[in-house]
Amino acid sequence: LQVDLWQPSSPFHIIEGTVTDVRVSQNTTRSLLPYLQQANIPYTILIPDLQKAIENQTGLRSYRNRRSLSEYNYEVYHSLEEIQDWMHHLNRTHSDLVHMFSVGKSYEGRPLYVFKLGKRSRPYKKAVWIDCGIHAREWIGPAFCQWFVKEALQTYQTDPAMRKMLTQLYFYIMPVFNVDGYHFSWTNDRFWRKTRSKNTRFHCHGVDANRNWKVKWCDEGASFHPCDDTYCGPFPESEPEVKAVAHFLRKHRKQIKAYLSFHAYAQMLLYPYSYKYATIPNFNCVESAAYNAVNALQSAYGIRYRYGPASSTLYVSSGSSMDWAYKNGIPYAFAFELRDTGHFGFLLPETLIKPTCTETMLAVKNITLHLLKKCH
Repeated sequence: LQVDLWQPSSPFHIIEGTVTDVRVSQNTTRSLLPYLQQANIPYTILIPDLQKAIENQTGLRSYRNRRSLSEYNYEVYHSLEEIQDWMHHLNRTHSDLVHMFSVGKSYEGRPLYVFKLGKRSRPYKKAVWIDCGIHAREWIGPAFCQWFVKEALQTYQTDPAMRKMLTQLYFYIMPVFNVDGYHFSWTNDRFWRKTRSKNTRFHCHGVDANRNWKVKWCDEGASFHPCDDTYCGPFPESEPEVKAVAHFLRKHRKQIKAYLSFHAYAQMLLYPYSYKYATIPNFNCVESAAYNAVNALQSAYGIRYRYGPASSTLYVSSGSSMDWAYKNGIPYAFAFELRDTGHFGFLLPETLIKPTCTETMLAVKNITLHLLKKCH
C-alpha cells in the first residue's frame, strides 16, 4: 500500500516498538485505516482535521492587527511582525528596564533582535541568556519569551524575587532566534523546522539551527543531507543566525552564567551533554537546579517534567546550542522541551499558552535564584 504521509522526526528516530506521529492526507485515510487494522498496528487519531487546527491558529489576522500594543494579548500566538512591533514598543515605553539591540541579520536579511532586561544598578552584573524559536514550528517558545518579559515588567515592583533577579542580573532575551523559519511557518508551512538558507545542489532550503554549532558538529543525531530536518549545514556556524548568537555569547562569556533555550514538545528539562553519555563536571549543581526547577513547575498545575542529561533523557544529538554554551564556559546550560507530550505536539492550542507559560515561569525563576546562591 502506497500512502502519502509525513512524520515530524528524522527517520532514524523511528524505532520498532515506539510511537510515531504521522500526518496523513484525507484521501489516504480511507485506505490507510483498514490496512492498519488488518496489520494489527494500534493507532490513535489525535487531531481529526489538521488543516482546521492550523487555520484556527493562523486565522483572524485582521482582528489581531487592529489591537493596540497596550492591549497586547499574551495568550495567542503572534507573527514575527507583531513580535518585532511589540519589542519596539516596549523598548520605547520601558527604557528603565529594557534595551533592545540586534546581534546581526538572518539569511533573508531580517534583524536578529535581543532584549537586555534588568535594572542598571551597577556597571558589571552577571547575566542569563534566554532564546526561543530556534526551531520555527515550536510556537510556544516565542510565546514563553514574550510571557517572561511581560511578567518581569509587570511584577518588578511587587514581587521581591523578580526585583532581586532584575537588580542583581541582566537577562538577554531573544524571542525569535530563527526569524526566517518562523516567518515561513506562518506564511507557507506550519511544520517548518529549519532556517531558510538555500542549497543550490539539492534545491532544499534550510539548516537545523540546533545542529549547526561547533561542538561535535554533524556527529550522531545530525544529518549531512540538506533535505533532512536535522541537516547540520555545510560547516559549523554556516547559518548567519547561529554565527551571530555564537559571536555574542563568546564576547560575553565571562558575564553570562546561564544559557536557557526553549523548545517543544516533550515536557522535559535537559542539560548537557547531548552528544555523548557522560557526566558533566558540575553535575551536582546542575542536577540540583533541575530537580528544584521541575518541582517548582509541577506546583502550578501538577505537570511533571522529566529531567536529566539530554543524551539519555531525550536522544543523542550533536552540534546543539546547549552543549556549545556549556563547552564555552557557561556553567548552567539548559534546554526546556515545553508542553505537551504529543497529543497536540507543535499545534499546542492557544488555551494552553497561559498554563504552560505560568508553570515554566516558576521553573525559570527557580533556576535564576539558584544562580544567585553559591553551589559547590
